Amino acid sequence: MSRVFLSAAHKSSGKTTISVGIAAALAARGKDVRPFKKGPDYIDPMWLGNAAGSPCYNLDFHTQETDEIKSLFAAKSAGGDIAIIEGNKGLHDGMDIEGVDSNAHLAKELQAPVILVIDSRGMTRGIAPLILGMQQFDTDVKIGGVILNFVGGPRHEGKLRGVIERYTDIPVIGAVQRNPEISLKERHLGLTPSNEIDTAKSHIDLIAKTISSEIDMDKVLQIAKTAPALPSGTNTTPINKPDITIAIARGAAFGFYYPDDLEALKNAGANLVFFDPESDKTLPPCDGLIIGGGFPETRIKELGSNTEMLKSINSAIASGLPVYAECGGMMYLSESISWNDESAKMVGAVAGIATMTDRPQGRGYIVLAPTKNIPWPGSIATMKEIPAHEFHHSLMENLPKDWVNSYDTIRGHCIDGRDGLVQNNLVAGYAHMRNTSRCPWVDGFTSFVRQCKKGHI
Repeated sequence: MSRVFLSAAHKSSGKTTISVGIAAALAARGKDVRPFKKGPDYIDPMWLGNAAGSPCYNLDFHTQETDEIKSLFAAKSAGGDIAIIEGNKGLHDGMDIEGVDSNAHLAKELQAPVILVIDSRGMTRGIAPLILGMQQFDTDVKIGGVILNFVGGPRHEGKLRGVIERYTDIPVIGAVQRNPEISLKERHLGLTPSNEIDTAKSHIDLIAKTISSEIDMDKVLQIAKTAPALPSGTNTTPINKPDITIAIARGAAFGFYYPDDLEALKNAGANLVFFDPESDKTLPPCDGLIIGGGFPETRIKELGSNTEMLKSINSAIASGLPVYAECGGMMYLSESISWNDESAKMVGAVAGIATMTDRPQGRGYIVLAPTKNIPWPGSIATMKEIPAHEFHHSLMENLPKDWVNSYDTIRGHCIDGRDGLVQNNLVAGYAHMRNTSRCPWVDGFTSFVRQCKKGHI
C-alpha cells in the first residue's frame, strides 16, 4: 500500500496544483492512483479525483473518528498502486494546540511519509532552518523529500538546492518554476471547481506535463514505497436492495457531494438519479430529492431562466416530496438570489431571499444540536451533537420570524444561530453534513423518504 502525504509549511503554497499534477502524471503512466484530501473540502477533491481518474475521499478529524479515518483510507486505497493524500494548510497547523487535528498527526496515524511543498518565493539560505525546524518539531513525522515551488529561475533553484544539500539530509525531488499558466484559478470563495470549467481536463493535462518535467516522479514512487503495511480495510456496511429513488442535482451550479455519502445512499437502498437544474426541464421521477452545495450565484441567469425546472421542483415540494438542501441548494430553493448587480427568481419553496455579501457569513467547523422539529427518524435525531461545517458569503433574508428549525447551533452561524429550515417535507440549511458515525444523516433521510413513500407521513 504505497502512499505519500503532500503537505506544506503554510497555506497557499501551491500544493493543490502540485498534488493534481503528480496524481495526473502517475495516472498517465498507467498507475492506479487513489487520492485523498484532509479536511472538509469539496473543490480540491474534485480536481484530485479528475486528475487521478478515481474518487477522492476526505479524511477529517472533526467529522470522523480516528478509527473511521484509518478504515476508510485502508478500504479505498486497497488495490491501488499509490495513495496520494493532500493536506490542508501547513504541516503542523490545526485548531488544537497539541496538534491532534493537524496534517502531521494524520500522517503519523496513516504512517505516510511526507513530501514537503515549500513556497520558495523570497527565500534562499532561510529555507534550511525552515526544513530543519519541520524535522525537529516532531521527529515522528517522516519527511521523505522536498518540492520547491514558485522557483524564480535556474539561479534561484541552484542556490536553494545548494543550501538544502549542505545543511539538511532531506532530498530535493523537484523544483517547480513560477508559471501562472498551471495555477488553479481562484475567485470569491477559493478555487474554481472543476465541474464549472469546460477545459478542466486539458488544464490538468498541462499541469501533469509540467510537473512531470520538473519533479522526479520515480523518487515520488520510491518515497511512497517506504510506507509500512497497514491493516486491510473492509466495507462492512450491508448493501440494501434499492426500494427508493432519490434525485440529485448536479452540474455547473451544484457539485458539493462527498463520494462516500453517495455510496452510503446507495448502500441504504437508494437508486440515485442525477439531473442538471440548468439544462433539464423537469425533475426526474423520484421519491426524494437532494440539492447539495455549489455556486448558484455564478449561474443566476441560467438557473433563473429555466422556469420549467423551477416550477417542477416547487410543485414537487408543495406536494410533499422529501427534500434535503445544503447551502447553495437552499439558495436555489429560495425566492431569489442576488449577487452584485444581478438578481433572479428561483424555486420559491423557501420563503426567503438569498443575498451574497463581500464577507463570509459563516466559515469553518460547526456543531449542531438536533431539535424536536427535525422530521427525520432514527439516530441523527437522537444525537446530542452533530459535527459539520459551513462556508458561505450569503445571507438568508426576509425569512418568517417563526420559521421552524431542525438544529440549534452550538458552534457556528448557519442561518441565524439556527439551521435546518423545515417546510413541508423539506429540510434546508447552510450546514454541510457528512455521513459518519458522528452524523448518520443518510439513514435518517432515507428512512424519512420511505415513510413518505408509504404514506405514513
